[in-house]
Amino acid sequence: MSMKKETPADVRFHLAAINGKLDTIVKLLDSGRVHVDCQDKDGTTPLILAVANGHYDIVEELLNQGADPNVRRCTGTTALFFAAQNGFTDIASLLIAQGAKIDPRSYDGATPLFVSCQCGHTLTSELLMHHGANVNMHMRDGATPLFIACQNGHSSIVHLLTTSAGVEIDSRRLDGTTPLWMAAQMGHGQICRSLLQCGAFVDSTRLDGATPLFKSCHKGHSGVVEELLKYKPNLDILSNGESAVHAACLGGHLSCVKLLIRAGASPNLRNAEGLTPTDLAMSNRHYNVTQYLNKKS
Repeated sequence: MSMKKETPADVRFHLAAINGKLDTIVKLLDSGRVHVDCQDKDGTTPLILAVANGHYDIVEELLNQGADPNVRRCTGTTALFFAAQNGFTDIASLLIAQGAKIDPRSYDGATPLFVSCQCGHTLTSELLMHHGANVNMHMRDGATPLFIACQNGHSSIVHLLTTSAGVEIDSRRLDGTTPLWMAAQMGHGQICRSLLQCGAFVDSTRLDGATPLFKSCHKGHSGVVEELLKYKPNLDILSNGESAVHAACLGGHLSCVKLLIRAGASPNLRNAEGLTPTDLAMSNRHYNVTQYLNKKS
């Protein structure tokens, strides 16, 4: 029997797995007309479908009938990916107990831990890590589970990862972005605090020359700016020809400008084009910022 051929019985088998029809699953398997791991054109098996839809009883039955938990779809994903992505910790535990590999990689480099962290499933992530999931596995673009948790603002996941032995706090994406840089851009102050307390480099610089402080000032995330300033970041002109004060003035973020000036940033710095922060504020009609800087100059 070809596992790739989609017969009418195969289609019924797959639909039963999707819809949670345990009786139909058992009858089809007992009939001998379907293979427990029959795959559709995308390589999806009934087990993967049952897992993705959270049908624990069907997952258990399929595994007992010999279903392979490590069959890959055309994307490289396995059943454990879908359990992790949906936060089905009980199903993930069952798959692992039946021999599911912890760190299979999809075509883009993702692992079950990565998607679990991406979706904020703390218990599932903890389970995967307990069974040896690699916390520093990189996607093709260089992103790690910590990076994606920081990007999506999952503070409990960040805490879980940063307290794990060997986690790379300053691991860089291909464009030079670190977890701290991404958290700063997204305005996640609590996460920035956690990363900095764990030793993240405050002046990690992306390939375009921007630092976490520069980007948070550009976005107007004053809470993040406060956290970063506790660690004495660079307040001068950066390799991109600008300073954090210029970034704050460009967007008219007065609260950020005030924090920077109080921390010792100069209001008279000139960027690569010879413009001061006041020049940028004035040209962008941020008159409240201009007024404040004129008093400080």
